[in-house]
Amino acid sequence: MLTSVPEFEPHPLLKNGHVMTIVSGFVPRRFDIPPTEVRLFQVDSESRLLGHCHWQPGKPKDAPVIVVVHGLEGSSDGNYVRGIAEKAFHRGFHVVRMNQRNCGGTEALTPTLYNSGMSADYRTIFEELSNADGFEQIFFAGYSMGGNLVTKMAGEFGVAWPKALRGVCAVCPAIDLGACADALERADNYFYQRHFVSGLMARYARKHKLFPERYPIRGLAPVRTVRQFDDVITAPQFGYRDAQDYYDNVGAKRVAAQVRLPMLMIIAQDDPFVPYASFLAAKISENPAIQFVAPQHGGHCGFISKHPGSERFWAEQRIVDFCASLSSSGF
Repeated sequence: MLTSVPEFEPHPLLKNGHVMTIVSGFVPRRFDIPPTEVRLFQVDSESRLLGHCHWQPGKPKDAPVIVVVHGLEGSSDGNYVRGIAEKAFHRGFHVVRMNQRNCGGTEALTPTLYNSGMSADYRTIFEELSNADGFEQIFFAGYSMGGNLVTKMAGEFGVAWPKALRGVCAVCPAIDLGACADALERADNYFYQRHFVSGLMARYARKHKLFPERYPIRGLAPVRTVRQFDDVITAPQFGYRDAQDYYDNVGAKRVAAQVRLPMLMIIAQDDPFVPYASFLAAKISENPAIQFVAPQHGGHCGFISKHPGSERFWAEQRIVDFCASLSSSGF
């Protein structure tokens, strides 16, 4: 594990958590990564997940693989997903940019919706890469909702994590979904709430067209917040009593203390809607397996630094450095 992490020095114009969050989502970026190979991963009898794979030339099995998982209403095309892919590929990693269920235009690949508890999907992807493909050094990195999923997976493995799973990274993981839903209901978070609800409802409408009996539109209760969406749609679809029951069961805060494999967790104390207090309550910093990094600034999954080049997007570089430090490939 890394013995130290360079201090995050935010861009001087981005020391406000909201500004950092919004700018990070809209700043234009160009990426130098090779074309992808499209791959479908069968994660259960009815569902497949779409991955975009960047394989190193010759596909050596001893080269490490990093699987990148996006956040709520994101996709494998997200800037941070591509940013990690670019940095990791040029460091010698194979890279798999995953789409969660229904994301990246994949609604037809599964009859289900997605939710923050589907860590089994990523365990299945790990097993395919390890057992079927024979890779011996596999890493996972997740942002926000994806960060919760990979943290949950790591906690569920506990002391019995497989040898080929070398490390996990999470940036601003939504480990306490109830606290996040509450934070989104603050007036200053209206923009994010509206963005997420609009995306979730548009996705539900697309699922309705594909599976009209399973996802009815007529008679649906009004949905104006993420919590209402989870009350009205997510919870009943997955057998939970209500949104709070869903949140209590799928948040990685329940299993974070069980993480034993090497893990890097990066959060920002000024994240607008993933509260810093959640990590203090879960006592993340007390787990010796987790390298917990919590700079004062960074917003939600932003971390745009004052430095140019590879350090501009600071969290992406920390992920690649962390994984490289655990690899036996001589980086």
